[in-house]
Amino acid sequence: MKIIELVLDEMDELTGIEAISVVENPAIEEDFVALKSQEFKLAEVDQEKRILLGALLIPNKPIYRNNGMEEYYIYFSKDTVQKASQLYLMNGNQNKTTLEHQHSLNGLSLVESWIVEDEVQDKSRKYDMDVPVGTWMGAVKVNNDKIWQEFVKTGKVKGFSIEGYFADKMERPKDKQKENFSEESKAEDLVNKIKALLDEA
Repeated sequence: MKIIELVLDEMDELTGIEAISVVENPAIEEDFVALKSQEFKLAEVDQEKRILLGALLIPNKPIYRNNGMEEYYIYFSKDTVQKASQLYLMNGNQNKTTLEHQHSLNGLSLVESWIVEDEVQDKSRKYDMDVPVGTWMGAVKVNNDKIWQEFVKTGKVKGFSIEGYFADKMERPKDKQKENFSEESKAEDLVNKIKALLDEA
């Protein structure tokens, strides 16, 4: 099965991440955590911040794809993850979010964005998220009551997924393809073999 690295075509202004989607089954297999504030004084106890924190993109993680004609895996290098995170903010896309890659949402904004640089001393560790160095992490503020009540609090959405255009480095370096990462990975033993191949590269 093919393993394809997706990259940003820096000569093409259309490449990059357009939106963050909240989904039930994130392809990167990392759930977010819903953050709550500490106690407030007086009667306001455990007032919800309505912030979701999670991995947006993990470097060198094989992601299973099936376009109807063939099955393959894609992955992103650490360099591409970092460039994509920067470009997302530089293009002012912080408020572009969707639900399951199908419905545009209002009231969700990326309010924190960082790249994990240390295996031990990173904010992600505080929330028991064991993601590798180079992972793009994000915190999304949810000011949409319907999404919070009907999807977040009920557990219908469990993580983030990205949507955007990337160049296909191994097959078609100039041909853009839009990727919506909402499918589940298949065949865990095969994924482990692919990870081993990527680690050797």
